[in-house]
Amino acid sequence: MNPNIVGIRFQKVGKVYHFDASQCEDLQIGDYVVVDTSRGRQLGEVVEIVDQPTLPPEGSWKLILRKATPRDLVLRQIWQKKECEAVINCRAKTAELKIEGIKIYGAEFSFDGERLSLLFSSETEGKVDLKKLKTALQRMYPKTHVELRQIGPRDAAKMLGGMGACGLENRCCALFLTEFSPISIKMAKEQGISLTPSEITGICGRLRCCLVYEFEQYVEARKHLPKRGKRVLTPNGEGKVIDVYPLKETVIVEMGEEIHREYPYQELQPLEEFQALRKKVEEPEEIEEEVSENGEEI
Repeated sequence: MNPNIVGIRFQKVGKVYHFDASQCEDLQIGDYVVVDTSRGRQLGEVVEIVDQPTLPPEGSWKLILRKATPRDLVLRQIWQKKECEAVINCRAKTAELKIEGIKIYGAEFSFDGERLSLLFSSETEGKVDLKKLKTALQRMYPKTHVELRQIGPRDAAKMLGGMGACGLENRCCALFLTEFSPISIKMAKEQGISLTPSEITGICGRLRCCLVYEFEQYVEARKHLPKRGKRVLTPNGEGKVIDVYPLKETVIVEMGEEIHREYPYQELQPLEEFQALRKKVEEPEEIEEEVSENGEEI
């Protein structure tokens, strides 16, 4: 019998984590539950029912403690309102202690207020000593366990939000991306995108997440298309490929000086292949006659 596994999200646009709901009957999507995590006791929303769960590396799923009560939801809202105050206090202490090279982006209380995580990013390559800052904050929140957690530039941009370069009112990272995929400059090259830094980098200073969206489609489409610089045979004669449009599956061919024409790839034939075929047709095959040792034909 498969365990009752559900997907839980702790933030509006966040990663989904799987938990065992065997102790909670009749859970539905949209319900809130209380669970134990590595960052303390948290309140999360059920966003999916997992039909065929994959066993996690640790060998078992964590259990859901219970379904959230109205009191739990009110308690979570109370601590959420205090997160902004915690950010202000942390920034003030950072300035007071003259700690340079870090930016405080946010704060997260566990739903019961027992743990406080302050999120920061570092602008320096080396490790910043934050022991004094943590000690000062712990004195401000004596009944709460305080921790400072470093986040990357993409997570920082996600927390800031704002309009995307494409015109979306919210950036992809803040709108729907729950995880960040590895992105390389090869993806921009494969799609023929300008490699100007301002064109391919986001507000986070990293390559834009959208470069990965159509990358596989471009790679698959290019498998059928000739590369730039190749000589091809078209319905109008020979020419050289000077550009390709993978999604349209067409090719721009230079037929002569300042004469460029666009063809579907189905109408083209590699010139080397055509020449080899023509040579085979025009030249008769040489039949070697086998001769015996005494000179007679066999």
